[in-house]
Amino acid sequence: MAADEPLVLGIETSCDETGVGIVHGTTLLADAIASSVDTHARFGGVVPEIASRAHLEAMVPTIERALKTAGISAKDLDGIAVTAGPGLAGALLVGVSAAKAYAYALGKPLYGVNHLASHICVDQLEHGKLPEPTMALLVSGGHSSLLLSADITSDVRPMGATIDDAAGEAFDKIARVLDLGFPGGPVIDRLAKEGDPAAIAFPRGLSGSRDPAYDFSFSGLKTAVARWIEAKRAAGEDVPVRDVAASFQEAVVDVLTRKAVRACKDEGVDHLMIGGGVAANSRLRALAQERCERAGIRLRVPRPGLCTDNGAMVAALGSEMVARNRPASDLELSADSSLPVTDPHVPGAHGHGHGHDHDHVHEVSKENLYS
Repeated sequence: MAADEPLVLGIETSCDETGVGIVHGTTLLADAIASSVDTHARFGGVVPEIASRAHLEAMVPTIERALKTAGISAKDLDGIAVTAGPGLAGALLVGVSAAKAYAYALGKPLYGVNHLASHICVDQLEHGKLPEPTMALLVSGGHSSLLLSADITSDVRPMGATIDDAAGEAFDKIARVLDLGFPGGPVIDRLAKEGDPAAIAFPRGLSGSRDPAYDFSFSGLKTAVARWIEAKRAAGEDVPVRDVAASFQEAVVDVLTRKAVRACKDEGVDHLMIGGGVAANSRLRALAQERCERAGIRLRVPRPGLCTDNGAMVAALGSEMVARNRPASDLELSADSSLPVTDPHVPGAHGHGHGHDHDHVHEVSKENLYS
């Protein structure tokens, strides 16, 4: 571990996980998480107000736990990184406010970073520096995106995205129809292992020759599966839950992997990285591996714990920002619930040549609060 590598703390609060990670260069020293998922389970999905309140309560203890695990003091840090967006506005505000307070109190630079770019960068903690360019397939409850990253700190280009439901949302909704609880991903993955993925021919969205090559759609699939289940129940027949889970899961991962490999070939990129919560899915990993090997593409997937939302991924991107001398963010940094992936980080106003327009900053944050 080189002494001159940046030591960065990362804070992630875009949804229902309060994540705090500490990274030294590309070495992970601490990854502390406080999840409020159980609190949301009885509502069948994430309730933004509950998430924000949970972040507020968990923030300081989680930061203290991470510092203790890493065996460092806050004053040793070279910077504080925080997810500035995209995500739930209220939840993001808690993380951004905490990061500003720590950065101000410690006199350390602040880096507001992009949630999606962080999901790509986290792979450096496990497999070393990311090759440039890297193709990334990000699949989670909120996102299904194909991104081409030439420089993770400044150049991330969207190739394709979901035009309706994200893959993770589809898993949650089908789990709900099957009465399997929330979140749906892990339980469908588990049941699918005992089912037949070819039992039911569910549709593959946007797979026709005239459809957008890299975009995804899971809304039609979700409806088709729900209707199939309803028809069985209406006829008084038992629903073969394991076969439904396996066939549904196969329809999702078939489209995801096929489009990702096609994008790699079309762009002449020989590395595919898969990240986001759904990347923990065992069938997605297996099929991606199979298809990448056939196409001569190297697959990189972080271990499941680094795929779901966590502070380590934010610290990883923050560390890269410091290492590449990217401009720090202002203390007026505001949370942006729809921060585009083309902005891997939010530099300070002086980085953009704007003056310090406090009213503008205030308006932006107000706008995000109500969007």
